[in-house]
Amino acid sequence: MTPLRRDLMSLLLLAPIVACASPEDRSEPAGATSDGLPAGSDAAAASIDEGYLATTLRDLSSDEMEGRGPGTPGDARARKTIAEALASAGVKPGAADGSWEQPFDIVGITSFLPDEWSFSTDGGRQSFRVLEDYVAASGLQNETASLADAELVFVGFGIRAPEHDWDDYKSADLKGKVLLMMNNDPDWDPRLFAGATRLYYGRWTYKYEVAAEVGAAGAIIIHTNASAGYPWQVVQTSWTGEQFELPAAGEPRVQVEGWLTEAAAAELVELAGFDLDELRQAARTREFEPVELGITTSMTLESTLQRTQTANVIGLIPGRDSELAHEAVIFTAHHDHLGMAAHDAGHGGPPAGADRIYNGAKDNASGTAMVMAMARAAASLPEPPRRSLVFAFVGAEEQGLLGSQHYASHPTFAAGRIAANINLDGGNVLGRTTDVGYIGYGRSSLDGVIEQVVASQGRMLRGDEFPDRGFFYRSDQFNFAKIGVPALYIKPGIDYIGRPEGWGREQAEAYTLNDYHQPSDEFHDSWSFDGMAEDAALALLCGLLIAEAEELPSWNRGDEFAAARAAALARDTR
Repeated sequence: MTPLRRDLMSLLLLAPIVACASPEDRSEPAGATSDGLPAGSDAAAASIDEGYLATTLRDLSSDEMEGRGPGTPGDARARKTIAEALASAGVKPGAADGSWEQPFDIVGITSFLPDEWSFSTDGGRQSFRVLEDYVAASGLQNETASLADAELVFVGFGIRAPEHDWDDYKSADLKGKVLLMMNNDPDWDPRLFAGATRLYYGRWTYKYEVAAEVGAAGAIIIHTNASAGYPWQVVQTSWTGEQFELPAAGEPRVQVEGWLTEAAAAELVELAGFDLDELRQAARTREFEPVELGITTSMTLESTLQRTQTANVIGLIPGRDSELAHEAVIFTAHHDHLGMAAHDAGHGGPPAGADRIYNGAKDNASGTAMVMAMARAAASLPEPPRRSLVFAFVGAEEQGLLGSQHYASHPTFAAGRIAANINLDGGNVLGRTTDVGYIGYGRSSLDGVIEQVVASQGRMLRGDEFPDRGFFYRSDQFNFAKIGVPALYIKPGIDYIGRPEGWGREQAEAYTLNDYHQPSDEFHDSWSFDGMAEDAALALLCGLLIAEAEELPSWNRGDEFAAARAAALARDTR
């Protein structure tokens, strides 16, 4: 047997992975082996080729792709490359109209930020410098967004969570105010929220959404490296230049979405006689109430808008079972990245002669290459699994998971008929590991699937190594979870063979600090692809087991997405 599949047969014979029916109710379908996998799965997984991964990753992250910014020529070239590779492998087009692409409209907003953002009290005035101290964007799909003598209110974590008996807003009238809030969610007690594990309440997207719901005119998030999970430079690069959204659909919005550095926020509240640490400490209780700071601010953001299109690229391998082929396992990876910085050095543009291309090699040409290799391997099976396999390369993830959001709203398989989502966002380019990461461990019956396949590889399964960073809510599996689909989000391990203890964690931290959402996320000839091949084989085998099983996976009782799953199953009955 190959190193990727040590003793798979004996391990998978121990128990059915997902099925709940009694043994006498189950018969082995034609085309399946006794280990619960489609015939030929071992050879298909072993065929995932390091050379193919390296070449594909290099091509997708080349300068020719111009950083794969949504709606750009580089984006179109990347999508064409993916579709042609799927076609040559024998995968069928999977969009609803029989084509390779599921196009969707996006609105590009380029806001021109003032050099300084000023705040006033009765006793003084303080201004903060663009990029160095603050970053902001229009919250509207309009040419002008403005704040006019809007009052600032500190709202703690900015969270309303009735199931945790937590409400930072209480009954305060916050219409027209600018809300200053902390990043993250309460993390000091495992009995409160999820302790160190960040929930969606800790994400910046939630903060702006709830601020809009209470009628605020603006929202400012206080950045710290610990609470964001990345340094200030990531805010600078991710929030400047053209920002994309799905077209507005009448949802509430704030005028201005802003970020302040921790140092700037401390200066700001000190202007009104407050201490930032004392405010943050006061917010660590359920009894906290919003604090009017006695500070006002005005700002006008002029923006240019353009409406363009990008697309999800979708491939399909129809299932062989007439009853189960209308259900699917969906593999995802986002094909986009940040594109190119502006030519000038103003407001985020690089200095003359600097690298302007955000190639996005690890993020996420690597995951895209893995799913392309997995589709190629799955197409080589003598027969497909019972359920269908969908390979969805989604767009505009870096802009707020837009492609997967569009797919979740317009799925090619109804939500109740999607068995599971397996998402890959950032592959292992440093060598083989003795472990593998799984974001979402402990949430669904998919745990049993990945546990046994990881064991078959002779490796150890780890949960989220950085639970405080909220990774489950930061990639495309989140949009599938919101419509009830159980999800596997597979990440590289951290224990590298032949490396000292702690080396893998150091490399992950260094990438976040130096290369994440930076032009330096480029292909390197020194990279190794044997670990990536092993992880891709793992993801493929997990998907094939799910696609072959009798029963659909489920969220664990009480999980935040369990109700959505129940509703989808009731609506989309077989």
